[in-house]
Amino acid sequence: MKNIFLKTITTTAFIGGLLYSNTTTAQNNPLSNLSNLELGSVHGNFQAVAQYYIPDSTIGAANVPEKLGFNGYANIIYTRGKFSAGIRYESYLSALQGYPTGYKGTGIPYRYATYKTDFLEVTVGSFYEQFGSGLTLRSYEERTLGLDNALDGVRIKAEPIKGVYLKGLIGKQRSYFTTGPGLVRGFDGEIQLNEAFKKLADKKLVVSIGGSFVSKYQADQDPTLVLPENVGTSAGRFQISRNNFTINGEYAYKINDPSLDNKYNYKAGDATLLQASYAKKGFAFSLSGSRIDNMSYRSDRNAQLTNLLINYIPALNKQHTYSLLAFYPYASQSKGEMEYASELIYKFKKETFLGGKYGTELTINYSGSNAIDTTNLNPVTDARHYQYSTNYFGIGKQVYFRDVYVEINKKFSKKWKATFIYSYQVYNKDVIQKPGGGMIYSHIGVVDVTYKFKPESAIRLEVQNLATRQDHQDWAYALMEYTISPSWYIAVGDQYNYGNEIVADRLHYYNISAGFIKNANRIELMYGKQREGIFCVGGVCRTVPASNGVTLTITSSF
Repeated sequence: MKNIFLKTITTTAFIGGLLYSNTTTAQNNPLSNLSNLELGSVHGNFQAVAQYYIPDSTIGAANVPEKLGFNGYANIIYTRGKFSAGIRYESYLSALQGYPTGYKGTGIPYRYATYKTDFLEVTVGSFYEQFGSGLTLRSYEERTLGLDNALDGVRIKAEPIKGVYLKGLIGKQRSYFTTGPGLVRGFDGEIQLNEAFKKLADKKLVVSIGGSFVSKYQADQDPTLVLPENVGTSAGRFQISRNNFTINGEYAYKINDPSLDNKYNYKAGDATLLQASYAKKGFAFSLSGSRIDNMSYRSDRNAQLTNLLINYIPALNKQHTYSLLAFYPYASQSKGEMEYASELIYKFKKETFLGGKYGTELTINYSGSNAIDTTNLNPVTDARHYQYSTNYFGIGKQVYFRDVYVEINKKFSKKWKATFIYSYQVYNKDVIQKPGGGMIYSHIGVVDVTYKFKPESAIRLEVQNLATRQDHQDWAYALMEYTISPSWYIAVGDQYNYGNEIVADRLHYYNISAGFIKNANRIELMYGKQREGIFCVGGVCRTVPASNGVTLTITSSF
């Protein structure tokens, strides 16, 4: 904490000194006409979320001793010409329920300075970075999950010749208000052939190729195991496009990396990702598939949950925003999975039978995930020595997830528009969450209708239903939202477990919210109940506990 504090003071003083020196120059030389570029500029954003908790034994909402949870964030960024610097202040007093317990107190865990020329860009301090699709490295923030694996160190980007892009970095990953024990080193290169070679500049076929190498170092302090201290991951990728067609892919290989995730297994890992798409006006189609085998990669081999993840396993399934569609969210399985997805989007033209006066948009999506096809070679009780062979292009019999999704968007008149959705989902709770959950088969329907009274006001009704014979059985959800554009809105909703076989467990999770928006400022006040469950973003998930109370959210940018 002492080192973080000293770094924070140094960075803040540095930025303050720049601002002071610029101001002093202007004051001492009133004849000078300093532009905004010479003076530089300061901008940023702020977010505060406070929740007052009310115990509720009926839904399992715990009695929070502090009664109040608070998460606060503020980014302050200074730019002057080719130079920029910034800090982020964070406060958890105490952190909202469900956030990782390591978020405690206040501090400035993120601070950086960057200088950029036409050829070179250098960043010192904190930074986010991604190589390719993220199979070897993805450093990013997802605040709703409490995930922040920013790197603290040095990053250099260069473009030695046109069309050739190079990146190199070294650093340690953020772990709450300090850094993890492992050291991460990485290099990435990409060539845009049509930019690099003049003869290809005007060609319709556009091609890029790239590759990356990432290595982590963590000392072996285990008294019984012989653990590799340097673990490397390498990857190659390509993208080809012509007119409306695009295909891209990436392959990554990781040497043996025994960790808590794979029960300290010494088998190497690899991952393959392929995607193809075709799009033109009124029509789009895409296919994607991935194969993952033992690809958990962290800078601390003993870390869990979302802590200290170096790489990212892309989730190919449809990312849902409606609550019951996301009731059983899929989490990417780094230990091994075969995932696939396809999507068709077609817009029926206006003034046709199916298009009507305003046109109709149809979306059909199918996605799924299975275990990889493996054969045990030497079944033993010690997971470290468990070995298996794989049918690389085979799909295992164990189903992890399925989602058959159909969506229709229709505008009926200038005042009426609606969205209709049906989804059939298969969810292996034993694999995705915890053993004992079993297979869940569900049918979900959504109707979302909006009526516009005037150009500045509208009312929206959202009705959802989830039907299943497993788990908690049937659920219903209804929401009504009234908007007075562009500033005010109010919404009332209720999620009800009406199909539960245990009558006492047929619970209502109601909520009411109101908000005010002006320019880049937003204030929302909400009262209601939150059921216990799993919340996911892009295949990365965290557990959300049941809660009941009042939540105030304020966001602002300047």
